[in-house]
Amino acid sequence: MRAVQPPVIPIVAELIRAHPGTISLGQGVAFYGPPPQARQRLEQFFADPQNHKYKPVDGIGPLREALARKLRAENGIDLNASRRLVVTAGGNMAFVNAVLAVADPGDEVILPLPYYFNHEMAVRIAGCIPVFVSTDEEAYQLRLDAIERAITPRTRAVVTISPNNPTGAVYPEAALRAVNRLCAARGVYHVHDEAYEYFTYGGATHFSPGCVTGAGAHTICLHSLSKSYGFASWRIGSMVIPDHLYEAVRKIQDTVLICPPVVSQFAAVGALEAGRGYCDRHRVAIERVRASLLDQFQSLRDLCRVPPADGAFYFFVTVDTTLGAMDLVERLIREHGVAVIPGTTFGALDRCVIRISYGALQPETAIEGVGRLVRGLRAIVKH
Repeated sequence: MRAVQPPVIPIVAELIRAHPGTISLGQGVAFYGPPPQARQRLEQFFADPQNHKYKPVDGIGPLREALARKLRAENGIDLNASRRLVVTAGGNMAFVNAVLAVADPGDEVILPLPYYFNHEMAVRIAGCIPVFVSTDEEAYQLRLDAIERAITPRTRAVVTISPNNPTGAVYPEAALRAVNRLCAARGVYHVHDEAYEYFTYGGATHFSPGCVTGAGAHTICLHSLSKSYGFASWRIGSMVIPDHLYEAVRKIQDTVLICPPVVSQFAAVGALEAGRGYCDRHRVAIERVRASLLDQFQSLRDLCRVPPADGAFYFFVTVDTTLGAMDLVERLIREHGVAVIPGTTFGALDRCVIRISYGALQPETAIEGVGRLVRGLRAIVKH
């Protein structure tokens, strides 16, 4: 456990609490809460005393059925005898389940750089070795050649996230198909995280490699309600896995969790009744903040490099300074009342990078935070 990095969000949260009035562009959550249909389902939950007891390890029937319909309609994934759906306590648990199910201690899991920090932490907690591969730094796109060179006899999985956390990059269908083919050819699993599938902008589109013909035997797709339905604290995610992994995943989940929180599962059924349109309506406000950020970045072109970010609600910005990323984060909080996340926690160690999250606040507050960030960077990083 000493080799596992400390979670950065609580560390930055402590700094924010020590400086009241700070606006946080740090944590990656949506500014809105669940739809009213989720609350309505809670009455149904409390109406039956049996709902206070343990339920199936892989989730209650109504939620699994609703998720199966969503997967078929939106992701092109059909569940059949060769695939299983498991409801989890959030997307992070789904990832931990996947790593423990496919890898032994000492096995390798390939993570493109920059990685999502909880993925890297989970690999180390499992006693496995994270293997980092570079991406195209101009746009943080996947490099198939780098992934292929990194595969060894100990490799058990290649992980992709699209839309990406922390970069906001959206991987094209062709790139994800190529990774999926490579994994099939080399006998490793393709673990694909789709937590931000509803958050794409401009002409970018989301693609699920789980829909690829023949992908079912080696592809694990991870999904979450946390972002799309404002469900962060309710802890509901899911995973689509090859049938041959089901017994392993069930053992892990029964030991750690017994069953996903049943009250949250009822609420999730209601959220899925509201459907994707609920997220789409709120995404309009998030796009407004995104446009403000992009506009204000124009004044920082001499200080920062802002790669394209057509998805999620992040920018992963390289700052032209000799300051360390955490030093810059601390000064922005202390001196300018705005918080971001240091890129070091995502594996960006060779330069000063910050992750800016623009989805967590009401638009007016977020835009004020963006203004503080721009003024702070201009004041701190002087050329």
